[in-house]
Amino acid sequence: MKLYEKTIESKIIFEGKVIHVRHDTVELENGARAMREIVKHPGGVCIAALTDDNELLFVRQFRYPYKEVVLELPAGKLEKGQNPLENGKRELLEETGAVGREYMTLGKLYPSPGYCGEIIHLYFCKIDSYHAQQLDEDEFLNVERISLEKAVEMVMNNEIPDAKTQVAVLKTAALLNKLNGK
Repeated sequence: MKLYEKTIESKIIFEGKVIHVRHDTVELENGARAMREIVKHPGGVCIAALTDDNELLFVRQFRYPYKEVVLELPAGKLEKGQNPLENGKRELLEETGAVGREYMTLGKLYPSPGYCGEIIHLYFCKIDSYHAQQLDEDEFLNVERISLEKAVEMVMNNEIPDAKTQVAVLKTAALLNKLNGK
C-alpha cells in the first residue's frame, strides 16, 4: 500500500489571526474520494530549560479552551520568518526572563495529526542567566521551578495534561540519563 491521499480540491472555510480551516477533497489509494477538515497552524516551540539545581522552569497560565490554569513548559507560536530555535529563545526570555545555553533539539511533535498541521519543535537548554520577563500585554502567567525528577513523576501521575510538556519532560530526563551514562 502506498498510504497516500491525493488532494483533488481545497476550499478555505475560515481565516483567523492564528489558524486557518479548510475542507479538502482527497482521492484515496483505492480511487474513492473522502473529505478532510484541516486546521492550518503556524507551529510552535517548547523549551525545557534546566537550572543548575536540576529544576525545570514551568509557567502556569489560564488556557481558555479548557477554562483552567495549565502547567506547561515555556512555549509559544512560531513567528513568520523566524527559525524555531531563535523563536524558542525569545519565548523563554519573554515568559521566564531566562537565557539559555547549550541548546539541544528534542525533536518535533505533531500534537493532533488527524486534523491539524501544527508542528511543535522541542528543545532542551541549561539556564545561563536571568533578566526581567517581557510578557505580551495580553499574557499573564506565573513562573515555577520544579525538579526534573518531580516533573517526571507529575507526568506519570497525570498531573500535567499538556502534551508538549509531557514529551519534553520525558525526553529531557531520557537525554540527561543518556548523557550521564545511566
